[in-house]
Amino acid sequence: PMDPRANVPSSIVEWTEAEKYQNSFLIHEEDTLEFILENSVNHGLPAHMPVSAGEGKFLNLLIKCLGVKRVLEVGTLGGYSAIWMARALPDDGQLVTLELSETYAEVARENIARAGFKDKCQVIVGPADETMSNLKPDVPFDMIFIDADKKSYPKYFREAKRLVKKGGVIIVDNVIRYGNVHDKSVNDENTVGIRKLLADLKEDSRKGEIEATTIPTVGEKGFDGFLYAIRK
Repeated sequence: PMDPRANVPSSIVEWTEAEKYQNSFLIHEEDTLEFILENSVNHGLPAHMPVSAGEGKFLNLLIKCLGVKRVLEVGTLGGYSAIWMARALPDDGQLVTLELSETYAEVARENIARAGFKDKCQVIVGPADETMSNLKPDVPFDMIFIDADKKSYPKYFREAKRLVKKGGVIIVDNVIRYGNVHDKSVNDENTVGIRKLLADLKEDSRKGEIEATTIPTVGEKGFDGFLYAIRK
């Protein structure tokens, strides 16, 4: 039989087409989500930065299967991922999302309101590490999704451990970066930030605080992936 690896897609164009084909059967982005992406770009937000539809649907399904009620998101952008997650929350659910840029936050608030989740989502503006350190919720978050500046990932994760409940989930996006994290000749601040996060996680795991794994992905975001961690 023919080796199935003989025709493995090897470029982002092919990965994108493969992902779109799969999700054309599984995900239906209706007018609201399409408007949100277009509205964000029209207001000057970078088109390449929101999560893909597949990633958004994954977060949505994760919230449903875990029975999550309270979500903290680090990195709002135009609110696309926030809306995917808010759709999965129960009526009494809440999502708090943190954004550095007031301009981005205003676009996100508009998009979130358009999607019908104005009362369920709170957008807080400011440096996320400062905002997180000032958060002292009466009830800890069930899930935290981190998708912001990579150089600050160690600080964000340190605060996330405090803010998530025991047994809660922390998802950290964009930790593979085309496989460059292991290459010590690549020393930009974002890659270094992820290396520091991984070193911290090794220590957290040794101390029995965290269990985690990395899930590599390919698709319209190229060769990347996310970290899935549980606070013990």
